[in-house]
Amino acid sequence: MKTEWRIFLVIAGFLFGVTVLYGAWTYGADGHVEWIGTVALLLSFLLCTMCGGFFWFVSRRIDLRPEDRPDGEIADGAGEIGFFSPGSYWPFGLALSAAIAGLGLVFWQFWLVGLGLVSVIFAACGLLFEYYTGTRRTAEH
Repeated sequence: MKTEWRIFLVIAGFLFGVTVLYGAWTYGADGHVEWIGTVALLLSFLLCTMCGGFFWFVSRRIDLRPEDRPDGEIADGAGEIGFFSPGSYWPFGLALSAAIAGLGLVFWQFWLVGLGLVSVIFAACGLLFEYYTGTRRTAEH
């Protein structure tokens, strides 16, 4: 995680510098800054800072991984990495629910927005608890 937080924070520093430079560069004779690009760069800086801060926080709590150690060997990283879901239909349901809510926003149909948001919550809960209930329930839970 040491490498990841450094990469994100270096990119965040670059984006902050570019944001300041862009804001100064687009400051026109009318006394206004071009806000769309400035805000986009600022939000990109904040997103990279958030990711870098998360990786820094996590890196302080876990042991060094083989790729973070200078003496780490490739064989040190062998073995089971973690659990990865083989497949699920819940992401499709989540996307469909978000599309229904978005369609309700487009046409100002608040009942459709409400239906979409309720189904988003239902689909998110289904995705979250997929391995705790039903046929995929594992013995370790």
